[in-house]
Amino acid sequence: MFNLKLLKMRRLSSFLLLLTLLVPVAGESYAGGLFKKKKKKVTTEEVKEPVKKKKSKYEKLVQTPGIVTAKGDFLTIHKVGQKVYLEYPLKYMGRDILVGGTLSATSEPLLLNVGYKYSAPVLYRVVKKDSSIVFNKPNLAATMGENKEWVKKAMEKSYIDIPAKSFTVHSYNADSSAVVIEVTSFIKDNKALAPKVSGGLLTSSPVSSKFTFEGVKAFEDNASLEVAQPVEAQYMTLFGSIPLGQVSTRSVITFLLLPDSKMRPRVQDSRVGIFYSLNSASARMQFPIRKISQEKDGFDTYVLANRWRVEPKDMEAWKRGELVEPVKPIVWYVDDAFPDEWRGPIKAAVLNWNKAFEKIGFKNVMVAKDFPKDDPNFDPDNLKYSCIRYCPNAEANAMGPSWVDPTTGEIINASVIVYNNVVQLINNWRFVQTAQVDPRVRAVKMPKDVFDESLTYVITHEIGHTLGMLHNMSASASVPVDSLRSVSFTQKYGTTPSIMDYARFNYVAQPGDKGVKLTPPDLGVYDYYVIKWLYSPVPEAKDMWEESKIAEKWIDEKAGDPRYRYGRQQLAFRIDPSALEEDLGDDPVKAGTYGIKNLKYILNHLNEWISDDPDFSHRMQLYSGIQEQYMRYLLNALYQVGGIYLSQVKDGTAGEAVKSVARAKQKEALAWVLKELRNSSWIDRPELINKTKLAVYPSAKIIAAVSKVIESKRAMVLLSSHVSQDKNLYTIGDYYDDLYAGVFAPTIQGKKLNQEEKLLQKNIFNRMGVTCTDYIKNTRAIKSLHPSLEEMMAYNLFSKSFMDEMYRHLQEMEQESGLGTVARQLLPVQFGQAASPFQEEVEIGVIDETFGYNQAMLKRVVTLLKSKVGAANRDDRVHYESLISMAEAVKQVSK
Repeated sequence: MFNLKLLKMRRLSSFLLLLTLLVPVAGESYAGGLFKKKKKKVTTEEVKEPVKKKKSKYEKLVQTPGIVTAKGDFLTIHKVGQKVYLEYPLKYMGRDILVGGTLSATSEPLLLNVGYKYSAPVLYRVVKKDSSIVFNKPNLAATMGENKEWVKKAMEKSYIDIPAKSFTVHSYNADSSAVVIEVTSFIKDNKALAPKVSGGLLTSSPVSSKFTFEGVKAFEDNASLEVAQPVEAQYMTLFGSIPLGQVSTRSVITFLLLPDSKMRPRVQDSRVGIFYSLNSASARMQFPIRKISQEKDGFDTYVLANRWRVEPKDMEAWKRGELVEPVKPIVWYVDDAFPDEWRGPIKAAVLNWNKAFEKIGFKNVMVAKDFPKDDPNFDPDNLKYSCIRYCPNAEANAMGPSWVDPTTGEIINASVIVYNNVVQLINNWRFVQTAQVDPRVRAVKMPKDVFDESLTYVITHEIGHTLGMLHNMSASASVPVDSLRSVSFTQKYGTTPSIMDYARFNYVAQPGDKGVKLTPPDLGVYDYYVIKWLYSPVPEAKDMWEESKIAEKWIDEKAGDPRYRYGRQQLAFRIDPSALEEDLGDDPVKAGTYGIKNLKYILNHLNEWISDDPDFSHRMQLYSGIQEQYMRYLLNALYQVGGIYLSQVKDGTAGEAVKSVARAKQKEALAWVLKELRNSSWIDRPELINKTKLAVYPSAKIIAAVSKVIESKRAMVLLSSHVSQDKNLYTIGDYYDDLYAGVFAPTIQGKKLNQEEKLLQKNIFNRMGVTCTDYIKNTRAIKSLHPSLEEMMAYNLFSKSFMDEMYRHLQEMEQESGLGTVARQLLPVQFGQAASPFQEEVEIGVIDETFGYNQAMLKRVVTLLKSKVGAANRDDRVHYESLISMAEAVKQVSK
């Protein structure tokens, strides 16, 4: 059956389909009628590219052509041309860092040494403040003495940190975990980071216009960049500066992250010689740290002992008395620039200190390795590595500086700098001090066994410094002089109870003393004692204060025993005759008598023992060493005159803080020195001097130098008698009586004078005249106790190479401005080192009565000379008349 409705629907569908086919596609237009097609217009559709994402400042930075980047676990550092940027992780905000410089290369090793840190690193606490990153200097002036709320509030309000440098945030890194700051000017303009020639009259200034950034490195906990910067060096005199020229340098500037978990500090005890940390909020104001508590009325103060973080891996095993490994050993890397024959003795010196650590329950604390050749991560400039470095300059010395976290005293990194000419020093010492008894050293070059034991001694001493130990100059004074001639004693103890003393080699031993040990011990009883105090764990203590009380008892136990006494090194003020460099034994007169006997023996055999020396250069070097040694024997004894023993003493324990040398010892010492000077021509050897140069003979120079010191002793005698508790004290009147009797003895006796006696009278009388004139002019009355230039040179109180080079300038300075002028310029004002409380300079002008005694002696001498001049022989008469004329000149000045 046909469906009409369905048929209609099909027709409609077909019509709609046809209509669809006729409709124009998009882009066509129509005009005139529905089915009239307009001419097609061809167009090109615009294709829009994706919108480019704008680069961030960080992306622009890291994509800069030529950028150099070093990425470490702590910092990432970028160098873009002559700009430097740090990526500082936000997670380290609030942490402490050290920033400092180490010299990595130099054009003049005499002035600047590779591996040395010329300024203490600066402590910063990094914080984010608004849109800036701030390097604050933590305020270490005070600490909480008790954990109470009032103490916290007091600290928060009165000891806030000090903003040092603010940096604008340049950008954030890709994941916003770190901020980027530019540190270009912070490094370039920071004088604390610039290498500098420093010390007394030597100064330098950086040449900023030639500063360049070189390379960057990054490590686990530190990052560094190398910079090149010349410095202009100058030598300062009273008459202006003398330019020493420009020195090229490269330095490594390091940013070091300090541990988050800090080492427990150990409070310093002034009865042991340990380097220390003070409050360092201001470079110009460093004082002991204040302890905020109510335990005492008023502040209690303290300083922190410097030490490595040596902790047992297994505390329970250590408590049971077992030897245990440390959590982190102290590893030393030996420079590959050293001569091969030096390596063995250097490594032996490092390992020597394991003996002391074993005594307190540790094994393998000290480790010695060569610079690795196959470790790409090793870098001697990385503060992760402590290195023993070779410095090829003419300095005959070595030293051991270190970097310390001042918040705890923890030693973070250390270096030992060994100068080339230390070998020359060792050879000369061994010959001059032991050739009388040791045939091995009678040679131009020391045999290997002697060289090894001598170099090991020097490096052991320097490693002691890097462990935190200061010089202990009183150690050798505890040894009876005759014990130094004992085989059994010296084989057990060596020449001194401490390797940290300057007790070189056994100059007391006589030619027949076979089997006597001639060197210091590997470590002395004092060294074991100090390592125990400094490094023994105290796990039972609840805090640093309780720990210090426990450790203090270990020192109390040894109080009064001279072997454990600490004698501070004396630089600017030389007061204590028992704490000197280059001495041996408890009696300097007796030790000096033995020593001079040996010097005469050696000098008589010098040409016999040293013959392979056609130009006499080595013999003259040894001859100079003999003269210096003789000078030291005289000065060692002379320090008894007006001497005062100084010790750090705790109430309730044995010992005296201040004690004057006994009257009898002072009289004996002065008489012995004067007698020696009157008979010093034995040291004049024309057969040596006239082979090489035209020169004044040494006896004359020694008499002139020692006479200055003798006459200046009036100041020390005055002070010593002032503080003496002995009823039978040595007075300023006694000193002038003994000086008169000793210097003018042959004149009093009517004897003909020898040349040395004339020189001694002339020099002492001349010095007294100068002193009198100074008082009259009121220019240089007694004000201080500084040593003379000759004393400085005899005891190497300043760089020997510098003193030798500049001797004439320094001599002119002292002649122009008075005795002690050079010392005031070159030496630290602070007496000694690491003492708390500190011994300041003693001003004795208020008790000075020496002018009257000086005047009285001048008159007494003139009266004597006038009574003897008529009967004297021609030469003595001329000498006496010249002294009388000098006295008349002084009298004219006083009118």
